[in-house]
Amino acid sequence: MRLGFAGLGLMGTPMAANLCRSGVRLTVYNRSPEKAAPLVALGAERAPTPAHLFAASDAVILMLADDAAVDAVLDRGGPDFAGHVRGRLIINMGTHAPDWSRQLARDVTDAGGVFVEAPVSGSRGPAETGDLVAMLAGPAEAVAKAKPVLVPMCRDLLAVGEVPSAMALKMAVNLYLVGSVAVLSEAAHFAARSGVELAHLAAVIGEGPLGSGVARAKLAKMIGRDFTPQAAIRDVVKNVRLIGESAAAAGADAPLLAVSRGRFELASAMGSDELDMAAVLTTYERRGVPLR
Repeated sequence: MRLGFAGLGLMGTPMAANLCRSGVRLTVYNRSPEKAAPLVALGAERAPTPAHLFAASDAVILMLADDAAVDAVLDRGGPDFAGHVRGRLIINMGTHAPDWSRQLARDVTDAGGVFVEAPVSGSRGPAETGDLVAMLAGPAEAVAKAKPVLVPMCRDLLAVGEVPSAMALKMAVNLYLVGSVAVLSEAAHFAARSGVELAHLAAVIGEGPLGSGVARAKLAKMIGRDFTPQAAIRDVVKNVRLIGESAAAAGADAPLLAVSRGRFELASAMGSDELDMAAVLTTYERRGVPLR
């Protein structure tokens, strides 16, 4: 199968690199063409336009920043949309609102294509090591066809039903994530102001029943002041807004999301968009001393 990949950002680049290393015949496209250079060095072909990408591919993975970027690559609503998707498997791995994904699936299907949504749980670290967890939704036959394509990027593939079940699940996972990191930063700030050694906090959280990969990694970033992005504040702000809209559409009460959203939006307003989500800690420090 000839495979295409659009979107070479923080997540997309390592994901596409793992596909290259697996021996897949890969064509890549990115609006900023210089970002394709590392993939070309690994053997990928660079498509200069979306039209070239689709012409060279039987299946195309989309890992793009937002709805507008997906629509632009597909030329959704434009004259080239049907030609881009007809007879092709379109796998959307980005994060989007469930209702939006449902309509995209209809549009692709109506134009003669096959659509699978496959958002992932995991940040840049798991993307680099091929340890993402993908949630797949779509027609059973299409999901079965998509699974082997995703194996080089993922350690687990979970089929969850029809579109937009995977996006709804991703919203729930992200709600848990943003709340967890926000409250972890608050706990770290409280501990520091109370004279607790942060190494002790890290030991209890990391080794006790509350331990998780996310908790250990984000607390280490907070203590070490290493805000190199694995999941950037900019993307978290986008995601919390999506979750809020999706919760409202579903009639779900999400009061804790509103609190978490406020902290991440404050971090963004403070200039932390390009920093890791662990930098939400700095919102607690703006009137006090930095965590040490």
